Amino acid sequence: MAGTLYVVATPLGNLGDLSPRAADTLKRVAAVAAEDTRHSKPLLHHAGSHAELISFHEHSSDRALARILRILAEGRDVALITDAGTPAISDPGVALVAAARERAIQVVTIPGPNAVAASVSVSGIPGDRYLFLGFLPRKGSDRRRFLLTAAHSEWTVVIFEAPNRITQLLADLAEVCGPERLVAVSRELTKVFEETRAGTLQELSDHYAEAPARGEVTVVLSGTGKQRVEEQAPDPTARAKTLLGEGLSRKDVADRLAEETGISRNTAYKLVNEL
Repeated sequence: MAGTLYVVATPLGNLGDLSPRAADTLKRVAAVAAEDTRHSKPLLHHAGSHAELISFHEHSSDRALARILRILAEGRDVALITDAGTPAISDPGVALVAAARERAIQVVTIPGPNAVAASVSVSGIPGDRYLFLGFLPRKGSDRRRFLLTAAHSEWTVVIFEAPNRITQLLADLAEVCGPERLVAVSRELTKVFEETRAGTLQELSDHYAEAPARGEVTVVLSGTGKQRVEEQAPDPTARAKTLLGEGLSRKDVADRLAEETGISRNTAYKLVNEL
């Protein structure tokens, strides 16, 4: 009989948030699959766990996944943890969970800390419905698409960001949402220097431009409060002619077409080059 894969939520920063059930699970399993083993060693020591620690992250080879699945197939239990919070939420652990389910291996959640819920709860922004976008693409049309999704959402939007990129994110959001949209930025949740600031996009953009953020950052953006009326995508050929007439390069026109009309980039490039 196969072992059980336990998906264990771990503290965002304060070790006191590790639940008794989570600690007991970490002590009982044969192995712990961790995103960063160096980061996880103090946690296992705190929990009194002597389980085998296995590195499992987004750059892990297929051999790492196969090793964990082999342990489970042998009838031994494994705990999956991430650096902080709940595994498989904007985290590579989802690959292990999916592989276990494909093999009919039992998967059990040990719930606990979650940066999304924690940030929404202290933001002062409605959390009855929210859209979680995780980390946004860093550049290009994909980033623009995510930004527009956030701007047009009728519900609250939650975004993760690295501290060195928070100023740019707030500036980009202000451009697509308007500078007066309400937002809250949480950093270092549950740690000594925990801070949540709320205000307009312009206010927080100005603040973090002067005082760069440190630590893990979560952005909670207020929604529009109204359902979006989907606009019909413009005709690609007509739009291409208009953009070319404005003096844009063929490459820029093709990129804009893919973004605005939903056609593939290859189709857009072909269309533009035929005009």
